[in-house]
Amino acid sequence: MVAVRLSLDLGELAQSCCDQLLGNSELVGLTAAALEEGQRRRGLWFGDYPLSVAIRPQLLSPGRYAQAVRAAQNIASALATLERALLLDAGLRAELDLDHEEEELALADPGFRHSSPVARLDSFCAGQVRYVEYNAETPAGIAYGEELAAVFEATPLLRELRQRFRLRALVAQDRQLEALLGAYREWGGRGMPQVAIVDWAGLPTVREFELCRDHFSRQGVAAIICEPAALQYQDGVLRGPDGQGIDLVYRRVLCSELLGAGDQGRALRQAYLDRAVCVVNSFRAKLLHKKMSFALLSDTRHRHLFSPSQLKAIERHVPWTRKLADGPSSVDGRDIPDLAEHVLQHRERLVLKPNDEYGGRGVVLGWETGGLDWERAVALGMAESYVVQEAVPVPWQEWEVVMDGAVTTAKLAVDMDPYLFAGEVGGVMTRVSSSALLNLTAGAGSVVPTYLVEGAL
Repeated sequence: MVAVRLSLDLGELAQSCCDQLLGNSELVGLTAAALEEGQRRRGLWFGDYPLSVAIRPQLLSPGRYAQAVRAAQNIASALATLERALLLDAGLRAELDLDHEEEELALADPGFRHSSPVARLDSFCAGQVRYVEYNAETPAGIAYGEELAAVFEATPLLRELRQRFRLRALVAQDRQLEALLGAYREWGGRGMPQVAIVDWAGLPTVREFELCRDHFSRQGVAAIICEPAALQYQDGVLRGPDGQGIDLVYRRVLCSELLGAGDQGRALRQAYLDRAVCVVNSFRAKLLHKKMSFALLSDTRHRHLFSPSQLKAIERHVPWTRKLADGPSSVDGRDIPDLAEHVLQHRERLVLKPNDEYGGRGVVLGWETGGLDWERAVALGMAESYVVQEAVPVPWQEWEVVMDGAVTTAKLAVDMDPYLFAGEVGGVMTRVSSSALLNLTAGAGSVVPTYLVEGAL
């Protein structure tokens, strides 16, 4: 019996066991109560929303995880190649639609090799891993994931699963701090830095900043949380609200928002340009954070930039993406006379995305949009800076969730988003949602911890 069980996919085997356990109404009730209490006690909320209303984790087999790791690192390699080309070629860089200040910051040497020591690739996997976005600038969720795993560990469901399987939570806070300190030392820093976690006050992510600060402190790294406007730059030193010198900025404020704030962001920007402070992620991250980076990866005009192995990974894992514009283009290896006309005629297969937004803002799913609304969205995208992307298959699964105080079953979209630390995978964020946009504020939107099923007991 053991030999037969071990021959099966461990992820599927663990999931089947999980489904059987969730047929026990008493265990379900106790698990839901433990999750609610644990999240309340740890403050795991995103604004007014609990981080998770789902009551079971994502369970991955070693083979499935290895597939995700290979795919992510291959695409990370191609993105690094693209970044080097963008730094050298002003014409290629112009395709990103950077403004003057974004370009000035992007071209400044950050002092370390990886422009995004902490990054995240967002993917769907319905048989094949397909990456739809690269969060190169300020990827969120790392601290939340670790805390949420601790909450799940205290549930009856996880205790029962651990009696049957060897499970390892794919968490990443230690890797996050390691990446920050690695960039700081490469920049020239010595000893343990004074860190400032910098973003605007009053954001729904403030609890994650507090969790990061507390984790850093437990590892002997002092950190404060402050707004860009609270920073002062004088005599070559960036200082925090209390006048303490800042060595390392963990930048969670977006470049576009910092530039839009005018003088409130000037101290941080100038200190960075003067190499007076180490800033992670660097402002160079903006080059690849623009959604146009995927258009440059997938456009056959740029094949000469990449190695054969990188081209193979791009073809396999990056959906067709183009800058939304009038004029000729190519689709599925064939030339078309007018991209805009193609987009108007094939909305059921396409997604429109602002070139520089986050959290699903401005994204239009063609198959959920009426014809007239699609025409308006295309007109808006043509007037601004948008990309159009091939829709990829979205996996939907039955998931037990707590809604209106009761446990119910809902069919939810599932993604899996590996974190990259200096180009290497270390940890995963999994989200489920009733919307294909995978937004936490959508119905049943949740982050769930991801476990690697390493063996059966």
